[in-house]
Amino acid sequence: MLNMLTEAKKAKASVSALTTQQKNNALLQMAASLRENEASILSANEADMKAAEGKIPTVMLDRLMLNSARINGMAKGIEDVVNLPDPVGHILDTYVREDGLNIQKVSVPVGVIAIIYESRPNVTSDAAALALKSGNVCILRSGKEAFNTARAIVDALRKGLVKAGVTENAVNLVSDPSRDSATALMTANGYVDMLIPRGGAGLINACVRQATVPCIATGTGICHIYVEKSADLNMALDIIENAKTSRPSVCNAEEVLLVDTDIADEFLPMLHKRLVTERAENGVTPVELRLDEISAGIIDGTRASETDFDTEFLDYILAIKCVSGTEEAVAHISAHSTGHSEAMISTDEEKQRLFASAVDSAAVYINASTRFTDGGEFGLGCEMGISTQKLHARGPMGLKELTTYKYVVRGNGHIR
Repeated sequence: MLNMLTEAKKAKASVSALTTQQKNNALLQMAASLRENEASILSANEADMKAAEGKIPTVMLDRLMLNSARINGMAKGIEDVVNLPDPVGHILDTYVREDGLNIQKVSVPVGVIAIIYESRPNVTSDAAALALKSGNVCILRSGKEAFNTARAIVDALRKGLVKAGVTENAVNLVSDPSRDSATALMTANGYVDMLIPRGGAGLINACVRQATVPCIATGTGICHIYVEKSADLNMALDIIENAKTSRPSVCNAEEVLLVDTDIADEFLPMLHKRLVTERAENGVTPVELRLDEISAGIIDGTRASETDFDTEFLDYILAIKCVSGTEEAVAHISAHSTGHSEAMISTDEEKQRLFASAVDSAAVYINASTRFTDGGEFGLGCEMGISTQKLHARGPMGLKELTTYKYVVRGNGHIR
């Protein structure tokens, strides 16, 4: 680990000095190398999938699984980053003193960014691409379930870097996926400039508690959708089904539904039909509904426990609570949200304004699915993670969020 940290730190200067053209050429070579090494990546992924069967939930196996289309999608994601503006070297502000001293605030790379993540192979390529384009060196620490896959991907990316004439130490993979290696990254002061954990609440909380290097909390998503009494109910059904079932294992999936009591008798049976009955009839996984006292008196389901409204299920499970209006919905979200993404379905503009201003989360939606909270969907290219804190980044973290700034001061013999 120490040798890798040392080499990554040495690579900082050369990577930060790369021109936009050099970085873009390296990214194109990295994308091409992913495609060229598809067979070895799929073979490694097959080994990971076999080892994980029966040990992780089915929805997590889907996150781990790669095929030709997904590898091509990873390569395409890197190519998309090529087309994004270079975030480095922008003059953010200028101040010229009366004596002619010129003070400029300039965007610069963070330096060495460590990313600890779990069983999502695409994070490997996404993180490497964003780090390089923003002039940063990255250290990747994959979860053990995806380690063979991550190693094959990183091997391919490093081959692309070498072809482009860029140090392969711009992209590094920790060879030990144990907890000890995670702890080592969390405390690698003097080597790691920023730590980004991507995964479940356990991983993120451990990093926030234990890290002595700067750490950005990302990812945990107890995302709410509130159906206000003026809502178009058919629109609400479409949005809820998308937010809950399109990919339940990701952090922007809906976990909690709040329903105005004035429409609960009409809406909840419609919801049960859409998410439970019709899905079972169509041979797809029905959603398990965890119900509060009021909703349990209207539809069938499982009674919600005390912890269900504070749980990121990452599965076909939805907690449902009836509320008396927008104020109570906002209060519930304030008490239980992780600050990720919340949505309101409503045609009442005043209630929309109240919800948008009062809900303190990274992304607030009106009449749209929470599933859009994603760097690609927000026009940022792929993302490094979704920050649920307020400093130094919030929401999907793209290229700009991987830079900091410094002051460049030009004088002509000035003394104070």
